[in-house]
Amino acid sequence: EPWGAALDALLATGEGQLPHLIVPTPSGMPFTQSMARALAAEPWLAFACGRYEGIDERVIEEAASRMPVSLVSLGDFVLNGGEAAVLAMVEAVARLLPGVIGNAASLVEESYEDGLLEYPVYTKPASWRGLDVPPILLSGNHAAIAAWRHAQRLERTRTRRPDLLADDPEAAQPDA
Repeated sequence: EPWGAALDALLATGEGQLPHLIVPTPSGMPFTQSMARALAAEPWLAFACGRYEGIDERVIEEAASRMPVSLVSLGDFVLNGGEAAVLAMVEAVARLLPGVIGNAASLVEESYEDGLLEYPVYTKPASWRGLDVPPILLSGNHAAIAAWRHAQRLERTRTRRPDLLADDPEAAQPDA
């Protein structure tokens, strides 16, 4: 009953608009960057966090009869409640909203935006504890820097997340 009352109150505040209810659960669809983009385009998101065993299935079924509902998982692990999962989802979605990130163009080369992980990032100074920034990044040759970054993205993805390249056999193989 507390869930029913909460959902009734939620729907009563919408003035004809329905929220998209997101329920974090280990049995949900995997949360991805693509899903974050889709959710960022939604006009109204609501999150329902269960504890321990989650939310009674009847609550989810009844909610789905009145509004869009998505069951979403952060990964192949279990948390005591959905709050930490929702925090991660809100962070991923909110940063895609216009005006949240100062330079929206910077979002384009991030991990998962095109199926690859992001290239290594270096800051100042050029040398730190005997470790140097790769010389190509200091060259000023923007085409060479872009090529280096792309090669690094492919290699990093091949090494750390080969599953992301499973549909692209050429990208999955190191350059000869």
